[in-house]
Amino acid sequence: MKNVNISLGKSLSRRAALRNAGIAMGLPMLDAMMPAFANTSSQPKAKRFIGVSLSLGLHSPLLVPETSGPRYKPSPYLKPLQDLRNDFTVVSGSSHPGVGGGHTAEGSIFSACPNKNGISAKNTISLDQLFAKHLGHETRFPSMVLNTGSSSSPSYTENGAMIPAMEDPIRIFNKLFKDETAKERDQQAELIRGGRSIMDIVGDDAKALQRELGYGDKQKLDDWFSSVRELEQRLEANEVWVHKPKPQVNSKAPIDVDRNNTISIENAMLEIVRLAFQTDSTRFMTLHVPGNAKVNGIEGVDEGYHSLSHHGRDDEKIDQLSIVEQAVINEWADFLRRLKQAPGENGSLLDETMVLLTSNLGNASSHDNRNMPVLFAGGGFKHGRHLAFDQKNNYPLPNLYLSALHQAGLEHEHFATSTGLMEGLV
Repeated sequence: MKNVNISLGKSLSRRAALRNAGIAMGLPMLDAMMPAFANTSSQPKAKRFIGVSLSLGLHSPLLVPETSGPRYKPSPYLKPLQDLRNDFTVVSGSSHPGVGGGHTAEGSIFSACPNKNGISAKNTISLDQLFAKHLGHETRFPSMVLNTGSSSSPSYTENGAMIPAMEDPIRIFNKLFKDETAKERDQQAELIRGGRSIMDIVGDDAKALQRELGYGDKQKLDDWFSSVRELEQRLEANEVWVHKPKPQVNSKAPIDVDRNNTISIENAMLEIVRLAFQTDSTRFMTLHVPGNAKVNGIEGVDEGYHSLSHHGRDDEKIDQLSIVEQAVINEWADFLRRLKQAPGENGSLLDETMVLLTSNLGNASSHDNRNMPVLFAGGGFKHGRHLAFDQKNNYPLPNLYLSALHQAGLEHEHFATSTGLMEGLV
């Protein structure tokens, strides 16, 4: 092995070189690899991320405050959240550059992958899966992808494949907290070992085939190899956890969830997220609320959610839509309160958890992907302000994603179409 020369002039450069070498060699993260300006003793580092995404957006006039900065006047939707004012940031005037196509932009919510205004394109890795790729090995489940009413998700692998979401709260709860029998555990371990041997066999055959392929096919095969390596790593990690007992919680599986009321499902899902984070079963999750969300039983609402979101500026529809959207935001706020009450290693669980609420649509009624709704909480950031960017010339939201990566210790140079860290997010 060749000697690596890291004798550089500046301490920050030495740390960067050591960090890069550590990533390549699989070394643990050392203090010497941290940036010179990092303050690990007093500044809580984000360890977790949960992205809550909405297919149908949020009505901007009721969400976005009229004033900006730390003294912003709360909008109607944010008035019930004032006890949490210093725990979250409101972002307006931001979107994903190059992303359009109305509903077809749903796959880019957390990947920020340009889609050329709806024309089909290969997706890129979503933020939650990038976290899981580098840090997910530390927990039983590298990541979990949830949905309140379908298997679709905004979570994508490095090769642009969508990860199907889990939508049954009871099954998710049991997966996290119910131990299998000894026989079931043995079967799981056997399946994992068998799956890995199949990957080895197919991988050898594919390598032999690669020598006979043209450039385009070789590229496709390289992508496939990446998928195989990722799957092998996950299989190995899963086998380690098979025989370890799952954490015990005082809560019971959510058997009383109203399946015809998405707000009830959202409540159950977010409580499962809290338990998963508190037991350190996983650290990276997404929860998607799709366009087929059900609003049965919500007082004052007698029309479907999708129809209400396409209100065409009809006041009666907007009134009903506001009831639904306020309920969605209130559940998100209650989730923040529960995280804030739960102790973490350095502060509360909220101090260590980045919580994002957003959508691919800034205006569902006109299918506009600009001016995406963004509420961002926790994670050790200094919150309590409204970051108001240009409504016509939007600020790149991927900058927030890059800031989130840095806050978790992953100092990537860019994420998707980011241009730097988000301005004003401290």
